[in-house]
Amino acid sequence: MIGSKRILAVITARGGSKGLKGKNIMPFAGKPLIAWPIAAAQSSQYLDEVIVSTDDDAIAEVARNYNANVPFMRPTYLASDQASSFDVLAHCLDYYTQRQQNFDYVLLLEPTSPFTTGNDIDKAIELLVANTSASAIVGICKNEDGHPSFSVTMAKNGFIAAYEDKFSATRRQDLATCYRYEGSLYLSEIPTLLKEKGFYHQATLGYVVPKWQAIEIDDLTDFICAQAIMNNLDKIKAESEKLDAN
Repeated sequence: MIGSKRILAVITARGGSKGLKGKNIMPFAGKPLIAWPIAAAQSSQYLDEVIVSTDDDAIAEVARNYNANVPFMRPTYLASDQASSFDVLAHCLDYYTQRQQNFDYVLLLEPTSPFTTGNDIDKAIELLVANTSASAIVGICKNEDGHPSFSVTMAKNGFIAAYEDKFSATRRQDLATCYRYEGSLYLSEIPTLLKEKGFYHQATLGYVVPKWQAIEIDDLTDFICAQAIMNNLDKIKAESEKLDAN
């Protein structure tokens, strides 16, 4: 709770991953992948309830072993890769509404972003609550490698065209900073989430995370890269802090 505002954290983890089978409970740096967002949520000073929404018995068992609440099993119609995060969250909120348990904010965390910390969660909550013009905040990262000025499209005949108006010869360091979505955290006032059916709208703040923290594990390549980051985390953090200072 922050002030009088109650916050529900939902960690979503379905069982039918196609990119990397069983990824949500794969061992990662000494514990299952899903244990990382659970630990981050449990270390927050503001969250009132931390639950895991899953359709998979094995995931549910692991989550409970790490002291997360699994109050229900996700219905089949919300367990496909076509089901949206909004639909899953709406289902969770309806579960609590039916039991006369109300929350003001909902936080979405995903096992595929294992570098989110309790400190990140608390800073995002504080930023959102302090800004009366905002109703949501999401993780973003500098788009250093995928800046639109360096992006192209490719026609069926193999020829490329500039994604923007013309090909750019601008040096990377001379371009205006742009950001991209990433999956570290999503937080919203519940009425706005239900109205907008998502986190992205004109009243959304950005919570900036460094490049290393923005990795999302969707396939084996991502998993190997994330392991390499974890194994060198102290060096990476030191280098990141050095660059920020300059």
